[in-house]
Amino acid sequence: MALEKSLVLFPLLVVVLLVLGYVQPSLGKETPAMKFQRQHMDSGGTSSLSNHTYCNQMMKRRNMTKGRCKPVNTFVHEPLEDVQAVCFQERVNCKNGQTNCYKSSSSMDITDCRLTNGSKYPNCSYRTSQKKRHIIVACEGTPYVPVHFDASVGDSS
Repeated sequence: MALEKSLVLFPLLVVVLLVLGYVQPSLGKETPAMKFQRQHMDSGGTSSLSNHTYCNQMMKRRNMTKGRCKPVNTFVHEPLEDVQAVCFQERVNCKNGQTNCYKSSSSMDITDCRLTNGSKYPNCSYRTSQKKRHIIVACEGTPYVPVHFDASVGDSS
């Protein structure tokens, strides 16, 4: 009797383990949209804009100085909904030739962070510059949302 129960429960256990093995790894994975938000969104960051150490703090806080210093990064200081809306504005070609990039119809408050000359991991040091520029983002997925910050451009571009 016990052997019969084991033979019935064993295939069920195998199925449960297979399902868990498939589902569990995806639970902790950062999606491209989540990565974009972590690396580029700082809606509440405008009060920090005058702070010259903003980039040093944010690059570290957002895990962009782990294992290496990310050379360049841009933070956008606008509501997430406004940045997501860019995916339905003017279509432009991405730097890599892809056709899923979009340019914001209005200028946005951004902070550019650039690794300073001579700065090396683990002592990543960044130059902070605040700007008001149009942003260009690549969009993907369902819902269609930003997954890559491609560039920022002035009004003349």
